[in-house]
Amino acid sequence: MVNPSLERINELSKKQKEVGLTEAEKEEQAVLRKEYLRTFRGSVDELLLNSTIVDPLGDDVTPEKLRAKQNEIAKKRDEN
Repeated sequence: MVNPSLERINELSKKQKEVGLTEAEKEEQAVLRKEYLRTFRGSVDELLLNSTIVDPLGDDVTPEKLRAKQNEIAKKRDEN
């Protein structure tokens, strides 16, 4: 199932290549792209913040900066 915003972004992109876009369509495209990127980045952040990095020997080598952020989020979650 494709995100409706992504479908519309693709429609506008195709139209842009074929016949061009009106100013209103260009603005809509920019807004949709920003929204999509915000959602995508949030998903990636969520994935990374719930990850542990393990080397081939099985040792946890998660970077300290990531662990600190994970601990900060866990602490906030526990407070709520």
